[in-house]
Amino acid sequence: MPVKSLRQEEAVERAAILSVTSYDIAIDLTDLPDGPAFRAVSTVRFTATEGASTFVDCCAEVESATLNGEPLPAAEDGRITLAGLEGDNELVVATVQNDTKDGRGVHRAVDPADKNVYLWTTFEPDEARYAWACFDQPDLKAPHAFTVVAPESWTVVSNSGDPTVEPVDNGRRWTFEPTPALSTYNPVVVAGPFVELRKEAGGYDLGLYARQTLASVLERDSEQLFTLTEQGLGFFGDRFGMPFPQRSYDQVFLPEFGGAMENYGCVTWTDAILRRHEPTTGEWQSFANVLLHEMAHMWFGNIVTMRWWDDLWLNEAFAEFACMWAAERATSYGDTAANNLVLGKLDAYLADQGPASHPIYQPVPSVADAESIFDSITYPKGAAVLKQLMYFVGEETFSQGMTAYFAEHAWGNTTLDDLVRSLEQASGRDLQPWRTAWLETAGVDRLGIETTDDGVVLTAVGAHGAPHPQVVGVGAYRRAGDALEEVGAVRVEVDGERTVVEGLPDADLYLVNHDDTTFATTRPDAAGREVLVGRPSGLPTTLARAVAMATVWDMLASGDATAAEAVGAITDVLSVETVETVVDPLVSLAILAAQQWAPDAERTALEARVSAAARGLVDRGVSRQTALRALVRTAASEGDLDALLDEVGDDVDLHWYALERRAVLGTVDAAAVQALEERDPDPDAWVRALRVRASSPDADAKAEVWNAVVVERTVPIQLARLVGADFWRPGQDDVLAPYLDRYLEALPAFHEGGMIPGLALTASLFPVFGIDEAWVARAREVAAAEAAPVVIGALTERSEEVLRMVRARGL
Repeated sequence: MPVKSLRQEEAVERAAILSVTSYDIAIDLTDLPDGPAFRAVSTVRFTATEGASTFVDCCAEVESATLNGEPLPAAEDGRITLAGLEGDNELVVATVQNDTKDGRGVHRAVDPADKNVYLWTTFEPDEARYAWACFDQPDLKAPHAFTVVAPESWTVVSNSGDPTVEPVDNGRRWTFEPTPALSTYNPVVVAGPFVELRKEAGGYDLGLYARQTLASVLERDSEQLFTLTEQGLGFFGDRFGMPFPQRSYDQVFLPEFGGAMENYGCVTWTDAILRRHEPTTGEWQSFANVLLHEMAHMWFGNIVTMRWWDDLWLNEAFAEFACMWAAERATSYGDTAANNLVLGKLDAYLADQGPASHPIYQPVPSVADAESIFDSITYPKGAAVLKQLMYFVGEETFSQGMTAYFAEHAWGNTTLDDLVRSLEQASGRDLQPWRTAWLETAGVDRLGIETTDDGVVLTAVGAHGAPHPQVVGVGAYRRAGDALEEVGAVRVEVDGERTVVEGLPDADLYLVNHDDTTFATTRPDAAGREVLVGRPSGLPTTLARAVAMATVWDMLASGDATAAEAVGAITDVLSVETVETVVDPLVSLAILAAQQWAPDAERTALEARVSAAARGLVDRGVSRQTALRALVRTAASEGDLDALLDEVGDDVDLHWYALERRAVLGTVDAAAVQALEERDPDPDAWVRALRVRASSPDADAKAEVWNAVVVERTVPIQLARLVGADFWRPGQDDVLAPYLDRYLEALPAFHEGGMIPGLALTASLFPVFGIDEAWVARAREVAAAEAAPVVIGALTERSEEVLRMVRARGL
């Protein structure tokens, strides 16, 4: 059935007509062990302007629908017309959603290992309408009460903890207390034969759930998860002046789920994040960031919600900023800023310098358009801008403003004006110039250094005019043998294109933004470039070295440095770095530069340089698992792989990487793949086997993988990202050539199933090799003409990155 995307003017008009009092949702899951049907009866009570007309959103098959006892017409375009409204109204709509495999909003997942069935819902931005009838817009908040009948062996989890459970003829009935007033995308229902772990911590009842075949993995990681959860709830409750107002806080890890979702009191995750091997420190850092990001949404998004999707950044940028704030202040991951610099912030710098750039705050005409801004501008750039704002007004003042914001607006909806007003009142500063420059203007500044007769001058070039108002640190470093000693550091408040930096002595390197206080690309002067590219390991702190690597990577992306220079700088830093949460992403960047940014003639030599750096890490006992993976991923021959496997022993994870590397080198040992799949306890080991075939230059293997990921959609979407990365390998241009056209043919359908498939498939399957600027231009034209906004946005951002790779390879 065709459906319409809600437009902002429609949402404003509907909100003026009605106010929702409550949702009572009765759900029947008893068909799902063997069949596809998800049944729901939605009872919506709402007040309205008498005599007015509007519509309720409903994209499921309607079995019956009444308004105040009177039957309603059939749904059209995903909407049921409601005419002749009364002051108080009761809407009752019974629906069935049969497309629970590839559809939106509701998903039935089958564990391939034991065939157990699990059910989950996920609704952001507007997919609740696929599960039951509702007024699916963020500013029509209301309590949600769920009654769920499920098979007897299943556990049901929702937003409210401590349900009443009673037997019924065909299973058990789970009755949950009404939630506080929530937007329609915040509720959740998950069900299945879960393994469950609980712990009392910090005054909360914390729960963890996963499928049965991951019970041992959940048990292994549970104490760390409970600790991070307790630390985060304590931190946010303190800094926002409002403890999380519900005793239960559950986190459910789900098969075939894409990413993570911040449902109030019941966060849902892809269970791919539960590492089947012992997680590395870097993987735990990533885990902690996502956990704290989704937790921050309890306040930014759930308790206080944006009025419309043009303020999406109020949710996502704040959650991304807050997760790093909490990680640094409340957990063992004190180097989160350095970790972020060589991960998400690099993506944002690149995106903000190309056609994907847009203001953080911008008009969003419809919900379909909102899907296109779940991107690097909204997330990492938005987070960096908020970090700059915290430095601009001071951390204590910032926290005071947030406390006032939540006290005033709890359980309501806000706009950007409300937030700015709270921070202005707390700081006593006029933040309108800051707001205009940072939130309503696209582009990233370029900051540089000049040494003049008047001293050190900080230069600032705005992307589209004057540079942003900002506070930025400048560190001065002087050679002392192989080391660089910090001989001075100041913070400068930038208010123009040239700012004299006072208080710094003569130095060999002036490192701009050395303390990561702002969002800006930077460049050293000529003398500083020699130090920054040639000997960055001499810098005295992890954060300074991370700033240096972010600068070098931006230079690579902009054509101001070669892949060889980037690999050289990164491996130099790896020779001294001991902070594993920074080592892990740096190793990934080094491999990426060698394999995807370097010209063909240089690739082997640069891989060898990465391999040598990885061997050094192993010898020093730093990030051993990550380093061993790098050794396997850069092995020059099958003989090298054999020697490595003797070293790693019975490590299943590393053996999978070795099989992938053998495939890249031209050998797929089908018997070895089958044998490893059989002894791997991971229920998704079949995907690792598929990744081996994806890495092969064999045409039949490529066809099999493409069919699984794109045509049949049998690969869980979060794992499809990994398969896509393996599919496009250097040196396989001939066998990959047919997939240039196949990608364009498939592009208009990538968003089928929702926003997450649209984002994941568009980016991960985008061709990396065998293309040129003309092909990229053609792909953008096809997307603009035929694809959904979410696909257009993802393609624009990813294509710019790949286009810069192509240019770098041609230097």
